[in-house]
Amino acid sequence: MPRRASLAVTILVLVAGCGGKPGSQLLGTLEWDRVSVAAEASEPIVRIAVAEGDTVHAGDAILELDPRRTDADLARAQAQAQQAQAQLAEQRHGARAEVVDAARGELAQTAATAGNARAERERAARLRSEGVATQKTFDQAEADARGADAAERSARARLEELLHGTRPEDIDQAAAALAAAQAEVQSLQLKRERLSVRAPRDGRVDALPFKLGDQPPLGATLVVLLAGKQPYARVYVPASLRAGFAIGAHCAVRVEGLAAPFTASLRSLRSDPAFTPYYALTGDDASRLAYRAELVLEGEAATRLPAGLPLSADCGGHGG
Repeated sequence: MPRRASLAVTILVLVAGCGGKPGSQLLGTLEWDRVSVAAEASEPIVRIAVAEGDTVHAGDAILELDPRRTDADLARAQAQAQQAQAQLAEQRHGARAEVVDAARGELAQTAATAGNARAERERAARLRSEGVATQKTFDQAEADARGADAAERSARARLEELLHGTRPEDIDQAAAALAAAQAEVQSLQLKRERLSVRAPRDGRVDALPFKLGDQPPLGATLVVLLAGKQPYARVYVPASLRAGFAIGAHCAVRVEGLAAPFTASLRSLRSDPAFTPYYALTGDDASRLAYRAELVLEGEAATRLPAGLPLSADCGGHGG
């Protein structure tokens, strides 16, 4: 028999076996709050610490993804952050005394070269006027003198820059580069931590879609937990009964396969009608939309029930 038809038969049997006025039975299924944890990186699974059905507490290890690629990225980012920090310190402290002394020496050398070049130019000009040197010789001396003067000006500007210190704009740029590098390190550290998948809440492991050695794609569900202290009945209230229900109302819930009913309290009731499963309404209400409600089951025995079981809820005085 197809599953849909089998479920319909089960629901009808539940309705027939329950007391109460016609139309007072609310049909639905047993549910738990579901919590899914998605993969934040596409890496092979190297360890699975739990099995389906195990009870876990918030923070318990569930599985591990291969961290080697992320560790390499993190090491590179940390090195870049250290480099940026050193560059910022250099900008703030200014040039070392040895660097300033070297710049002074370079200026003295270029000044001496420029003086010799100017003297050579004057000599070439005198020899040209006497008809001993050619115009070409003078032009070459002129070019050498100009180049030497430019080198001297460049060396002098370099020394003045070192003596005046670093500009505030350069320090701001170095500080911004360091902040960006540190943010990248923090992002990779968080990614590294989340390669160790841990339970976000207390609950029971409902599904582990992947096996050891699998490489889930980015965003794939790695584990599904059934969370919460108690399960709840998801039922559908016909429009004709909606006005009589209030949050906190008590109902008797009968779960398929169990003789004794459970006491349940209404924790939520939608204000807008929703699509209703084919089995939820009968008789004249079958063609109408209904309001989805959640009834929290009470008692220790309810905590051992699995999700998905068909049930019916008898709210007697319509939830009053």
